[in-house]
Amino acid sequence: MKIFLDTCDIGIIRRYYEMGFVDGITINPSIIAHSGLSIFKAVTAICETIKTSISVEVISSEIEGMFREAMEYCKLGEQITIKLPITKNGLITCKKLSSRGINVNMTLCFSPSQAILAAKMGAEYVSPFIGRLDDIGQNGLKLIADICEIYSNYPSIKTKIIVASIRNTEHFIESARLGADIATISPDLLDNLIYHELTKRGRNFYE
Repeated sequence: MKIFLDTCDIGIIRRYYEMGFVDGITINPSIIAHSGLSIFKAVTAICETIKTSISVEVISSEIEGMFREAMEYCKLGEQITIKLPITKNGLITCKKLSSRGINVNMTLCFSPSQAILAAKMGAEYVSPFIGRLDDIGQNGLKLIADICEIYSNYPSIKTKIIVASIRNTEHFIESARLGADIATISPDLLDNLIYHELTKRGRNFYE
């Protein structure tokens, strides 16, 4: 399973990318806001650091605005993937972009039906949010199992599953067991994946 890091911190991105742990980056307006950087400055810096997929989310909710933002972001680097919400306008925009060969990550997926529609519109990725489903008493990992099963029924579907809103190592491990393609996680969670108390005891130190 590939790992996408959910951050725009260049130091962290460079460190883990050079270690070989990171296969891509996902960012959203909230992450950018906390960084204090402009969206274009942050994305440009990431493009100069990592040459694999960088998912950048649009802010507009209308088709014309989504498309315009997407085209501006694509100018920043060939590795740019456009994040769109799974709304009617988002799905229409996905079709417009994917037909032009632009990679799209359909985000805020909370149901198998949304994942099916994202695939039909040519999305490169779909991002189910499992932690947020758990927060409202639903089983987020069941959504991953359902999407994996449905996609496997149709060899023509090339859309990759990015498990998002991962809250703990159990989410990560179960997502891999179910066959998800990618997990997008925070730097803190990546550190937790490395750590185990028995490893620490066995070596009498931990970096």
